Amino acid sequence: MKKMNRLTSVVSIAAGVLALCMVTGCGTSKPVLRICTWSDYIDEGVVQQFEKRNGCRVEIKTFDSNEEMVDSLRAGDSGFDIVTPSSYMIPTLEKEELIQPLDHSKIPNMRRNFDRSFAEAILDPSFTYNAPYMVTYTGLVYRKDKLPKGLSPTTWDVLDSPALEGRASLLDDMRETIGAALKSLDYSLNTEKKEELDKAVEVVRKWRKNAPKLDNAQYKDSVASGEWLIGHGYSSDAAQMMRKDPNIGFALPKEGFTIAFDEMVIPADAPQPELAHKFINFMYTPRIAKANVEGVCAPMPVRSVIKLLEPRLRRLVEVDADTFKRGEVLRSIDDKPAVRDMYQEAWERIKAGE
Repeated sequence: MKKMNRLTSVVSIAAGVLALCMVTGCGTSKPVLRICTWSDYIDEGVVQQFEKRNGCRVEIKTFDSNEEMVDSLRAGDSGFDIVTPSSYMIPTLEKEELIQPLDHSKIPNMRRNFDRSFAEAILDPSFTYNAPYMVTYTGLVYRKDKLPKGLSPTTWDVLDSPALEGRASLLDDMRETIGAALKSLDYSLNTEKKEELDKAVEVVRKWRKNAPKLDNAQYKDSVASGEWLIGHGYSSDAAQMMRKDPNIGFALPKEGFTIAFDEMVIPADAPQPELAHKFINFMYTPRIAKANVEGVCAPMPVRSVIKLLEPRLRRLVEVDADTFKRGEVLRSIDDKPAVRDMYQEAWERIKAGE
């Protein structure tokens, strides 16, 4: 009898430990979808709905640049199931066999609901490896109430104004920052001419007298607080800020600006490719896409979603046709080693001034 009681006690303790492990996460009762994306780029409520529907957990890690994300994949065993690089990086990921083709039979919502009005901004309309996620425009976010009189944020030249000394920032992103300088000179942000890149380097060096910090995240808080008056930044960040504070403004400079699509891709060694396909299909459900746009404040290429937004938010995320024409889509340079090396050398010269 005592032996039976002892056995029962041991079984009870073991059951309790197992239950505790399941609660605290040391068990493996739920599959985990690991996503690598930009900061504040997936609505939390949407993530929770996906977890509930699929009986899983979602873990999100953020990266600061496309180059950082690619380096993580190159290192191997990243553990990511979905990453959201900008379109121009996808040919590199494909060439290096770091991503896998999508199984379109598992993502019917994408083909059914993709908004064709975004087609011209998609670098690979075959969607072999890429599921378009969100489009962003890069410009200048600023404090309307604190910007010195006479300064216009509608031109890149404002970054050279002595009135902004130490109170502006530039993105820590090779293509974006060099691209802004190229557009300020009326050049293509995809130029392959060394003389144009050299001129762009000199422009950025001038800007850095006012914007000594290269930053992809802090500018949001620094501009919001008034510490910095202007930040080179993304339209989604700016829209989130403007929704909270009427003193925040955002301008797409008249000389031109970057249009970049961020796309969902599945790494070649993704631990949960089936769950990754489910997530892509889920994000192309119109009501889910609408909730995601409302949370992130950037347009998703899902049919009819923009029209369903309440008017104020729609004004924040939508770019009119005439303005869109001033933008230029970033394109890959990694398939042209000589051009890639020119950009990297130019970026190194810029960063050497830190």
